[in-house]
Amino acid sequence: MKIHKILFLISVFIVFGFTFPQKNKLPEGFVHVKDIIPDLNVELRYFSSHNFVGDTITGYNANTLILTKQSAEALKKVQAHLQEQNLCLLVYDGFRPQRAVDHFSSWARLLNDTLQKQEFYPNVNKRHLFRDGYIASKSGHSRGSTVDLTIIDGNTSEPLDMGSPYDFFGKESWVEHPNLTETQEANRQLLQHVMLKYNFRNYPKEWWHFTLRWEPFPKTYFDFPIE
Repeated sequence: MKIHKILFLISVFIVFGFTFPQKNKLPEGFVHVKDIIPDLNVELRYFSSHNFVGDTITGYNANTLILTKQSAEALKKVQAHLQEQNLCLLVYDGFRPQRAVDHFSSWARLLNDTLQKQEFYPNVNKRHLFRDGYIASKSGHSRGSTVDLTIIDGNTSEPLDMGSPYDFFGKESWVEHPNLTETQEANRQLLQHVMLKYNFRNYPKEWWHFTLRWEPFPKTYFDFPIE
C-alpha cells in the first residue's frame, strides 16, 4: 500500500511540473571542477587543520573544488599540458566563500592565537597581518576564478620544490625571491609559464596564486558553502 502511495505522489509531481530539490546545486556559471577534470588532485587546505589558522575554515564542508566554468575549462588545458611531461596539478584552494574570508579576519584579530605561527608566519608579527596584506576583508577567490596550486610529480605525487610552503607569509613566497636554488627557480618559472599560457595571471607575492584573465564575475563576491 505504501508503495502505491509513493508512486501516486511521484506521478503528481510529474504531472504538475514539480521538481525534487537538487543537492549541492551551484549558482549559474559555477561548476564542480572534478566534473571537468576527473583526474585532478585536490587538497583543500581550508577543509583541514593544516593551514595558518589551524582549524577547518567556515564554509568549507567538503574537499570539493568549485570554480567558474571558464576557469575550470582553462585549468583542464593546464593539466593536459603538464601531463605531457609526466607532471600534474595539485590544487589547494579555489572558490572561497565570503564567510571563510570573514573567518580569517576574525582570527587575525585574536592576537594570542598563534598555534601555526612557526610553520606559516615565523617572521611576521600577527598584529601586522592586515597592514602587510596577508589578510584582507575581501578575496579574489570569492569571485570564483582564482586558484591556489602547485605542480606534483606524476609518478610519486610529490610536490615540486617551490622554495617555500603553500600559504607561507613572507618574502620567500614572492615569485622573484632572490634566494632560490636553480631547481626552485626553474619549478616556479614552469608553473608561471604554463598558467600564463592558458590565461591565468599570477599575484607576484604568492607563487601559488593565479586568477583567470577576463574572469566572468570581476566585481561579485559570492558566499555559498563548499559542499
